[in-house]
Amino acid sequence: MARDWPGAAGLVAGYALDELFGDPRRFHPVAGYGRCAATLEKAFFAPTRPRGAVFATVAVGVPVAVAALAQRATGRRPLTRFALTAAATWAVLGGRSLRQEGHRLASTLECDDLGRARQLLPNLCGRDPRALGAAELTRAATESVAENTSDAVVAPLFWGALLGLPGLVGYRAVNTLDAMVGHRSRRYERFGTAAARLDDAANLVPSRLTALLIVGLGGSPRRTWATWRRDGSRHPSPNSGQCESAFAGALGIRLGGTNVYFGRTETRPTLGSGPAPTPVHLRHAARLSGLIGLASLALAAAYRATRRARRAPGKGESWI
Repeated sequence: MARDWPGAAGLVAGYALDELFGDPRRFHPVAGYGRCAATLEKAFFAPTRPRGAVFATVAVGVPVAVAALAQRATGRRPLTRFALTAAATWAVLGGRSLRQEGHRLASTLECDDLGRARQLLPNLCGRDPRALGAAELTRAATESVAENTSDAVVAPLFWGALLGLPGLVGYRAVNTLDAMVGHRSRRYERFGTAAARLDDAANLVPSRLTALLIVGLGGSPRRTWATWRRDGSRHPSPNSGQCESAFAGALGIRLGGTNVYFGRTETRPTLGSGPAPTPVHLRHAARLSGLIGLASLALAAAYRATRRARRAPGKGESWI
């Protein structure tokens, strides 16, 4: 067995494609998967946890199995392995889009264009923007950049480094299902439990890795570490609070408060002890997200390059 240099190079190339082009504007694979999952949901839906577990198993298991077969079949075809890994990495990452939306929203807030800012917020998070003022719009966007630095960048790279193609595809499938059915609503309260728990498990390590990277790359390591350790577990999510508290410490701001969604309101505990975030802090958060992405890429590629690539038995080496 040879070292998986094609897999490592594919992670780097896929990251570069995301940085150059962002999310594909048409025929996005994740959007296509979402449509397939929505069709599958109609066939499996019942307001019970067992039916939701079957749905999640099929919706995640099928693409993971296909990716595992592809990875095994390309064990002796390094260029094909490289191309598939690069394409999958590009498809599952969202770092450039996340940062762009953060900067775009900061610009509208700096221009006091609240109407436009409310139109842009749904690109970052699912809160109801209609009654939000500048302060709450800024906080919502900053918290979204913090949380999604893990979801859109660190976590897919982590699973890609650990498992290769199945890790990339499987993580994005789990994360997409959680966004579709894992939220609290009357319809998905029980059916979406399995998807939500899968997402919690998939992000358990990446969220904490994100926080550690923030400690090393943020403004004040001592303050960031103290804020993360003090406030990371106060959030109702086992993972979101890790990232948000670390960002709050690095930026010297305060996050948390009352969040208004469509049809429900949630009050979140305070994370950090500084002032409320401003558009300047939102820009700092977007830049810090980019640094964390580069650091996580370096770790992921280095780790993948040390792995042993499984080769298909009984076949000769072929570049393609």
